[in-house]
Amino acid sequence: MSDYYPKEIAEVAIKKGMEKVQLSKVSVAILGFLGGAFIALGYLAYIRISGTVPPEWGSFGTFLGAAVFPIGLICILIGGGELLTGNMMAVSIAYFAKKVRFSALLKNWLLIAFFNMIGAMFVAYFFGHFVGLTEGAFLEKTVHTAEAKVDASFWVAFVSGIGCNWLVAMAVWLCYGAKDYLGKILAIWFPIMTFVLIGFQHVVANMFVIPAAIFAGYLTWGDFILNIIPVFLGNAVGGAIFVSLFYYLAYMKEEVNKEDSVMMTKKIS
Repeated sequence: MSDYYPKEIAEVAIKKGMEKVQLSKVSVAILGFLGGAFIALGYLAYIRISGTVPPEWGSFGTFLGAAVFPIGLICILIGGGELLTGNMMAVSIAYFAKKVRFSALLKNWLLIAFFNMIGAMFVAYFFGHFVGLTEGAFLEKTVHTAEAKVDASFWVAFVSGIGCNWLVAMAVWLCYGAKDYLGKILAIWFPIMTFVLIGFQHVVANMFVIPAAIFAGYLTWGDFILNIIPVFLGNAVGGAIFVSLFYYLAYMKEEVNKEDSVMMTKKIS
């Protein structure tokens, strides 16, 4: 069975976006929690692999960490979960296609962001701090990574967020285009690995690593908030504009306009 072509992916993404805003409150809470937890577990794997790599290995340690990070999004998209950055793409293209109201889009983003944060912080506290998986020999890597995030200026974090969700949203987009598990895994793996290698900022990933450093006695919740705001906004632009809007304009705008014309003609007649 062949995979979907770009215009067909746009249609699938619109349908997915419509489904996301129709989820029950219980589903949003559970799937949002799982989404944040899975991304955090992928980041935890990154820290555990790259955290004690010898300095002479250079960037190869980062490569090893980036190679395991995608497991989080794989679990979400294949196993089940809701992730803010993916919804910034899927719900947005449904909005541009006039299938979803802006109020529904905003509500979905905010609710998923909240439950993603709960899931990410759960992993940061219980697995990272309580069990100690981000501390001990791995504390230096955890703190150094978190400090690099919060040290970025507002605009640097914002632009980095754009780059991140351009790639993350593309991973989701490509996953929608594949019809078998192997195709979906490969579609997810390489864009996610690339964004981690580059060092772009992901709002939900930061909801894990910065609190992990805070729980260890470093940084503050003020640092966390000042980072999350610009990264959230940058991720929104990366997913909603650089993926959803661009592909909507390329593949769906004329079709939506035709549907509007037909509806208007029917009303007049």
